[in-house]
Amino acid sequence: MKNKIISAAVLSVFAATAHAQSSVTLYGLIDAGIVYTNNQGGSSAWQEQSSMLSNEVWGLRGSEDLGGGMSAIFRLENGFNLQNGRTTYSGTMFGRQAYVGLQSDKYGTLTLGRQYDAVVDELGAIALANNGDGNNLAAHPFDNDNVDDSFYINNSAKYVSPTYNGLQAEVQYGFSNAAGGFSNNRAYSVGATYSNGPINLAAAYLQLNNGGLTSSGALTSNDFVSFPAARQRVMGAGGNYTYGPAVVGLLWTHTLFDNTQPGENSVIAQPFDSLHFDNYEVNVHYAVTPSISLAGAYTFTQGAFSGSTGSADPKWHQVTLMADYSFSKRTDVYLEGVYQHAYGADGTAFEGAYINGLAQSSTSNQVAATVGIRTRF
Repeated sequence: MKNKIISAAVLSVFAATAHAQSSVTLYGLIDAGIVYTNNQGGSSAWQEQSSMLSNEVWGLRGSEDLGGGMSAIFRLENGFNLQNGRTTYSGTMFGRQAYVGLQSDKYGTLTLGRQYDAVVDELGAIALANNGDGNNLAAHPFDNDNVDDSFYINNSAKYVSPTYNGLQAEVQYGFSNAAGGFSNNRAYSVGATYSNGPINLAAAYLQLNNGGLTSSGALTSNDFVSFPAARQRVMGAGGNYTYGPAVVGLLWTHTLFDNTQPGENSVIAQPFDSLHFDNYEVNVHYAVTPSISLAGAYTFTQGAFSGSTGSADPKWHQVTLMADYSFSKRTDVYLEGVYQHAYGADGTAFEGAYINGLAQSSTSNQVAATVGIRTRF
């Protein structure tokens, strides 16, 4: 009898230990507010909107300790719209992220599934459009470089290295999964970051082949692809510097599209033989107190396109200012304003200003202001 009691006690200890070494977490973020825009299609608008700053999500993430510094990990993440309860990506349950993999302290992390690309992972942390929880209104025009994670890569294998002396790298490949069409609608990306004290540097490259033009593959027509194209390439580099309560960031991205075709979620319903954008951003964050923070960014975007309707060199100036007050670690309120001026493309589809997340202005200027609340769980 005594041996049975001892055995039961030992087993209960092992069970408690195993439970402690594994975890599953339910998490999420809700963002809603009131938005005023001076011009959307020729009229001003007052709207209740969601995800003006941060994408609304709920998800599950978990890990299991396998011993020897290795863990099994997973993430299942759904995007949704609070105003109508619909999922962001129709026909999906976990349209934002869905992956499983292995994580090793010594060898790095390998994951398989629907995932962020290297541009989002490495450059997103530097841009105001995706700093921390995100800032969607501040995205570069049309989110042409995907720094604001408008789309994700399906069927992808991603490896992220451990950090060596401040340097970390990642590589990703998204399979087309098409028999006899290995390179049709595939994607690949690489990136690296280097951190040393107050300095953080990053660079990344992403390429898509026929992304967003088919119903299957690495990037489908169900994703929010601004300009579905035979080939899309994004490259960029930047960094930020922390000085006391202030963080100053600089970012450059260059995006090239070959043979674009209007798709389900295209922002401009017009084909182009060639289209490219250069985005130059400077931003600053300042923590006034532990509860109050201020942020701002200026972005200059220079574009060029050619096609059957002609060619032009559109340009955009965009300024974003934001103030945030945190009631707690979970809940904050914010006030943000964005001004955009577009020029250089009169008489073309790019003629009007077009702040991300809103409808296009009928003039070269657009102003938007929003006040809202975010809470996390």
